[in-house]
Amino acid sequence: MNKYLLLFSLLILFPTVLAGQDAHDRRDLWLGYMDEMVRPVMENLANERLKEVMPVELPENSDNPEHRTEVAYLEAFARTLSGIAPWLNSDGGSEWEQELREEYRQWAIRATEHAVNPTGNDYMVWEGGQPLVDASFFALGLIRSPWLWEALNEETQQQVREALLSTRTTVPVYSNWILFSGMIEAFFAKYDLPYDPVRIEYGMRTFMENWYAGDGMFNDGEHFAMDYYNSYVIQPYLTNIMEAISQEERNYEWYSEDLEEITQRYAEIQERSIAADGSFPVQGRSIVYRTGAYHHLADMALRVQLPESLEPAQVREALTAVLRRTLENPQNYTEQGWLTIGLNGHQPELADFYNNTGSLYIASTIFLPLGLNADHPFWTDADRPWTSVKIWGTQE
Repeated sequence: MNKYLLLFSLLILFPTVLAGQDAHDRRDLWLGYMDEMVRPVMENLANERLKEVMPVELPENSDNPEHRTEVAYLEAFARTLSGIAPWLNSDGGSEWEQELREEYRQWAIRATEHAVNPTGNDYMVWEGGQPLVDASFFALGLIRSPWLWEALNEETQQQVREALLSTRTTVPVYSNWILFSGMIEAFFAKYDLPYDPVRIEYGMRTFMENWYAGDGMFNDGEHFAMDYYNSYVIQPYLTNIMEAISQEERNYEWYSEDLEEITQRYAEIQERSIAADGSFPVQGRSIVYRTGAYHHLADMALRVQLPESLEPAQVREALTAVLRRTLENPQNYTEQGWLTIGLNGHQPELADFYNNTGSLYIASTIFLPLGLNADHPFWTDADRPWTSVKIWGTQE
């Protein structure tokens, strides 16, 4: 057994060590969950075997099985990268964490090379509707990890640019999709490459001036949806786009104060939605994205922008509870280690028509706080109960 999976297994088999454990152990627990989830994607793509070995599960109501299968590989890679990129960009940690990070760094370089090489076996589909979505997650991963962008050779960097430029032929749906085009342009802006400011302006202005619903949440398009898309996409995209382009222009400074208030309020809503046992409301589209429902809360912790009402250790414990409650059902994974469609185990009936194995890897975005150094208060502060535990007590 891989030594990292062995450590993870020991932490799961002996949960009593988690009570009052030090920050080092808690971080190792998170690393174990991360490694178990994303290793099949990164290792196989690094070895140019992703299309060969990754199973693609589709729901019975899939709208276009052939197309969904073709795009599943980019979905798996791009979403995984967006979640682990801050950790790849970080340094330090225990000896075994540093060894694990170096392994993943090498995989990330090779995986990117294969994903954008038109002559390779694992070259991804970059043109079309769904590829626009996941090209933006790929761009977000590169924004979150300058280390990875700088580690790529010139040929690969050029192929990345060509792949992302090819998405400009796709007109986004009038919804959160307008942020996908904006994120890709934000990548170009961050790395001093020619970019189209109109695609950024369109998304930022539309959400901030027309689609705010109130009390910390945006509409997804012209209508409000009670689901997790404010977390899956909308608010992490708005904040990361704004940050990425701030070095180039100040056109959006007048939004920053309002956006900070909105994102902090939604972080409070997210934290309060986590029950004392780590479960959370099953509502809305894409619920099979599992821990991806807390992309926003994890991103706010990473960015050190949590509201004063939420202590970092409180959020850490809440997200740890989500990880344990959501990922410990063995039916979450196939025998070969790939995510299955479901929320708590294999539950394909929960899927939407566009879901497939690859899209599930947005679940990795819960691991964003691993991009904080091991000595950051998020990891070192003493355990704090989250809101539901304060009110209802534990469920043990």
